[in-house]
This record gives sequence, C-alpha cells and structure tokens, in this order.
Amino acid sequence: MAIPSFVDRVTLHVYGGKGGNGCASVHREKFKPLGGPDGGNGGGGGSVILRVDTNLTTLVDYYRESHRKADNGVPGRGDHANGATGADVVLPVPAGTLVTDADSGEVLADLTGEGTEIVVATGGRGGLGNAALASAARKAPGFALLGEDGETRTITLELKLVADIGLVGFPSAGKSSLIAAISRARPKIADYPFTTLVPNLGVIVAGDITYTVADVPGLIEGASEGRGLGLEFLRHIERCAALVHVIDCATFEPGRDPLTDLDVIEGELSAHGGLADRPRMVALNKIDIPDAAELADLVTADLEARGLRVFRVSTKSGAGLRELTYAMAELAKQRAAAPEPAPARPVLRPKPVGGGDFTIKRESELWRVRGEKPERWIRQTDFGNAEAVGYLADRLNRLGIETKLLELGAVPGEGVAIGGDNAVVFDFAPGIDAGAEILSRRGEDHRLEEERPAARRRRAKDEEYHRTKSEEEEVR
Repeated sequence: MAIPSFVDRVTLHVYGGKGGNGCASVHREKFKPLGGPDGGNGGGGGSVILRVDTNLTTLVDYYRESHRKADNGVPGRGDHANGATGADVVLPVPAGTLVTDADSGEVLADLTGEGTEIVVATGGRGGLGNAALASAARKAPGFALLGEDGETRTITLELKLVADIGLVGFPSAGKSSLIAAISRARPKIADYPFTTLVPNLGVIVAGDITYTVADVPGLIEGASEGRGLGLEFLRHIERCAALVHVIDCATFEPGRDPLTDLDVIEGELSAHGGLADRPRMVALNKIDIPDAAELADLVTADLEARGLRVFRVSTKSGAGLRELTYAMAELAKQRAAAPEPAPARPVLRPKPVGGGDFTIKRESELWRVRGEKPERWIRQTDFGNAEAVGYLADRLNRLGIETKLLELGAVPGEGVAIGGDNAVVFDFAPGIDAGAEILSRRGEDHRLEEERPAARRRRAKDEEYHRTKSEEEEVR
C-alpha cells in the first residue's frame, strides 16, 4: 500500500513518560553503618509536545508512525542522588493544525503561529525517596514512593491550510496551472476531468507585498454532502481571507457555463458555512482559446453586475496574470491591516476550598472513593511494603476519608474501592492502624535505631573508659 505524500488528518496516540521510583536507602560508612535515610527522588517523566513549524505543510509523518512516547524518568539512588527527568518529545506540526481529543471530541488547541505549542501528554511525577519522606515524627522511613504513569491520550490532528487567498472552482478549471504560473509551486498538472488529490500552497510577491495562495481541490456539485473529495478539502478554505473563483471558459462538458459553475461552487461554499463574509473575485481562465475569450466577454458584464471583480486570464500565455496577482495582493494587504480579534480571556474556576479533595458514593456492594489526591496516593504506594501501606493509611485518614465513611454509615468489613476501573479495594476497618503489628511508629523503620554488636561493644568500652577517668579525678 502506497503512503500518500500529503495527509491532512491523522489519529495520533501519545504517551507521557513514567516517573522514576523514589529510592529507599540507608546511609552507610565506616563506624556508622546505619546513618539515616539518604534515598533520592525519582525523575519526572517526559511530556509529548506539539509545536508549530511553518516549513511543514503535511501531517504525513504521523500517518506513517501514529504512536509517540516520551522518555521515562530515572529512578532515584542512594546518597541523595535524584534521578534525571525523562526527555520530552517535541512533534512539529504545520501551521493551522487543529488538535482534538479523539475520545471526548474536545478541541484542545488551534495551532497557527510559528513556535506555538501545547502539551498533549504530560509525564508522570517522580516518586519521593525516603530522605524526602523523613520528618520529626518519622525519622527513618523504610520505603519510598513509586513514580506515576504518564498521561495516555488519543488525539486527532486536522490540518486547515493557512493562506491569504483561496482558489476555488471545478476540477480542471486551471487552479493548479494558475498557482504554478504565479508562484514557484509546482503541482502535478494534467488535462483530465478529475480533481487534484492534494491542496497546493504557493507564495507570491507582488510589488512590496508577499502573500500565500492555496489551490483547494475537490469542489464539485455535492461536495459539501460528501460527494467526491470535497468534504475532505473544504475545511482548507476556512482560514483564507478572500476567495478567487477560477472558471473554465473552454469546457466542453454539457450543461457547463461560467455563470452556472459559479452558482454551483457558491452553493457548496454556502452549504459548508462560515464563508459568507469573505471577499470574492473571479478569474475567467483559458482566454488564449478564441471561443473561451468570446465567452468571457459575454459573461463579464453579468458577473460585474453581481458586484464581483472579474479578470480575464490565461495561464498558458500569461495574459491578465499580473493584474490578478496585484488585485489579490491588495486583498492580502487589507487582511494584514485588519485588527486582530481580541484573544478570549481565560475563565478561572478555582476548586472549592474544603470538602473538594474526594467524593464517596455507595455502589451495589462497596463504597467508591474518587479524588485526585487519594487516587494519586494509591498509584504512588508499593503495596508489597507494609510501611508504605501504613503511610498510605495515615494519609487517607488525615484527609478525612475514614471519618466521612463513618458519617455515611459504613460498617466494618464492607468493601471500599479507591479509584475507577483499576481501583484498589480493601475491607473497611476503622481505628486499626495498618502495619501497626510490625512497627513501633507507622512509616518508620526502627531498625535504624538499632546498633550492631560491634558498635554496642565499642560504645560500652568508651563509657567504661570515661567512668574510670571520672572516678580517678574524684580520688585526686
């Protein structure tokens, strides 16, 4: 299967990097084998970022490779060594790329200016090492927190060409020939009654004005309803400041004439919507053919009566092209001089203070706890470590989950699930400290307070020496 060279719509799967795990380590050196916790924090995972590159005109790279993942964070190490942050993945996209969440349909961003960017998949947080978890009440944690998974998202990228002037018209009306004649664009051109398969973008210099022109293919009767390829390409004219109807005055197809062609294309533009305010001009093409030149003379007055500026052109001989390019330059200049619309002001909706950290709902056989904090704490917990589980229990209790469950009527032994599909379920046991049977203080490894036999003997010997010296001084 051949891969197309122009792609304007893709589905992309993006994955933020996983955060590195924190390290549970104890400082050790000569004569001080248990010197306290020194485990470093894990590094955060990298993020996936979309950034506008105006040199690009297609999304074909993401058609070829539709899964992109950022680097994971590096785990922490002993001796207070924090792990490195995972590298971000920056994905260049053309100007005019619309970014949509494929699952919810929410528009995430409309990327237009050079360098504009958006983070589409955030990397996970790195876990804290046991050095960062130490406190006055918990001097010697024997555990660390796990790094969090990065954000996973499926997005849709949809390209809408950014051009000053859009060329519209029937297939074989000469749009591709026109853009090749007035710019350095070199589209594939042939004399066939089928549409060009890709839009073409050209840069034109007229005097001191430089502007861009897009040849928008696919417009036939019924294009706005999905006939042919028109529905795929109509969106490319949405960003154009003005439209130029390129009309074939030399067509031999029955039922075709310049006025009818104009009405058909205008009907499709109207059905697509949102283009009524764009200035229009008409280019009557192929006047190098005598019959076409005669037909152009006949319809010019009717077109001008509709309020349209009309240009008689030939892409083969070059007749009328200079006048047309300067007229398009004036429209592009008007667009550049028009004031930019005021940016939409963001609406800040702060979260409510108090009571907003979690919610609890009764389901058929258990209680369901949802909330950013408790669900994040669950992901950070190593359930193979009893101290870590005890630390989690303390955090949940301080948040008020146990108290709230009792208020709602929960009884010991009922199931409590924290999270959604991948929830952690445990039996409700109010007032019981997790891990209390093995720990003197929850979340503290009291082994760090113990001394090895050699250290104990050395300390006893020092104490005996100082006691003897004190007794000798008293005798003197």
